[in-house]
Amino acid sequence: MAEQLVTTQIDEGVATLTITNPPANTLTMAVMTQLEAAIGALIADPAVKAAVITGAGNMFVAGADIREIAGLDSAGKGRTVTLKGQGIFNTIEQSPKPVIAAINGLFCLGGGLELAMACHIRVASERVRMGLPEIDLGIMPGFGGTQRLPRIVGASKAAELILTGDKITGVEAKAIGLVNKVVPEGEVLKQAQGLAKKIASKGQAAVRAAMTAIGHGLTAPLAAGLQKESELFGGLCETADMKEGVKAFLEKRHAKWQDK
Repeated sequence: MAEQLVTTQIDEGVATLTITNPPANTLTMAVMTQLEAAIGALIADPAVKAAVITGAGNMFVAGADIREIAGLDSAGKGRTVTLKGQGIFNTIEQSPKPVIAAINGLFCLGGGLELAMACHIRVASERVRMGLPEIDLGIMPGFGGTQRLPRIVGASKAAELILTGDKITGVEAKAIGLVNKVVPEGEVLKQAQGLAKKIASKGQAAVRAAMTAIGHGLTAPLAAGLQKESELFGGLCETADMKEGVKAFLEKRHAKWQDK
């Protein structure tokens, strides 16, 4: 029986995925395969409304497995591995359910940071060190780092981090917009789960529509994004949740969502 490297726990509509591959929770192909399956399962599970990804112990994810990278001795092998990783991280980014990275521990590097950037929201530890140090191995980020980092922090800052391989603190990451929140180490998972539960408590018809609009707008021109937003808003006007939400507001009570 295969070793369980990615586990899932569900509580109050929130799935917490924990990567357990000591000592550094490296993203081996075995970990990536189990992560792909876990993400697919939570997307398909109607009981799950939001998800959190974290690492076991005192590490989020320190990066890819260097021994596996050493075996990539041809262009074809390199393309195969990166396309697999990109596909998994694309699934996370395109998930109709929000995914939050709980960036705990000492390091979030390389593929670990690329995983975190594929998530929709990032909560980081004050002491974590983050970066894309692939340049020091004579390679470059291959799981989306060269594409997502510029979109998040801007092209100039992304170029600096990618080309130097420098590591930054959680506080520095927040200052450049790479993470949403920075909290004490012991609070990372709790804060991420709390944020996920808050989102899970909302009407899911509206959450799904908002997620679709945000995702569409990242790749579409503004005019097309606005058109999509209008279509989705119009659709929500015919939902039971919209009627309940407005009624609850006027009656000064909590809404009882039907998620439809």
